[in-house]
Amino acid sequence: MAEQANFDYVGFVEGGDIPSDRVDVIVTDGFTGNIALKTGEGTASFISNALKDAFQHSLLSRLGALFALTSLKRLTKRIDPRRVNGGVFLGLNGTVVKSHGSADATGISAAIKLAFTLAESGFSEKLAARVASAAQPRQDDTPSKTASDADSASEMATTNNGITK
Repeated sequence: MAEQANFDYVGFVEGGDIPSDRVDVIVTDGFTGNIALKTGEGTASFISNALKDAFQHSLLSRLGALFALTSLKRLTKRIDPRRVNGGVFLGLNGTVVKSHGSADATGISAAIKLAFTLAESGFSEKLAARVASAAQPRQDDTPSKTASDADSASEMATTNNGITK
C-alpha cells in the first residue's frame, strides 16, 4: 500500500523516534498514544523544573544561567507542550482539532492556529483524495488471496509448532 499511496512506511517506532524527525505521523490506539503524550509532557516539565533548580543553586550557577539565557529560552520554547497542543481527528468530513483538557491560553491558541492552517490548506480534501488513491488497485496488482489460501497458510504455520518456514 505504501508504494501505491506514494509515502514512506517506516514501520514500528521506538519511544525516542516520537520527538525526532524520523517520522511525521505515528498511528496508535488512544490509550497508548495518551501515555506517550503524557510521558513527553511530564519529561518536558521535569527538565524545565530541574534546570530552574540547578541554575538557582548558587551565585555561580545563576551567573551561568545569565550567560545561557538566550539558549535556555529557545529550549524552553522548543519543549513547551502547549505550543503543539491539538490532536487532529482523521476520518471525519471536516477538520476537527481536539485540545488538551488542561490547556491554557497558549495551548488553545496553538490548537486554533492548527485548525485554521489545516482548513486553509484544504487538508481534509487532500487527505480524502490521498486515501482514495491508495485504495484504488493498480492494473499490475495480482489478485488477492482467497479465504482457502489463508486457511491453508494458517494450518501450515500451526503444524510446525508455531514456526513458519
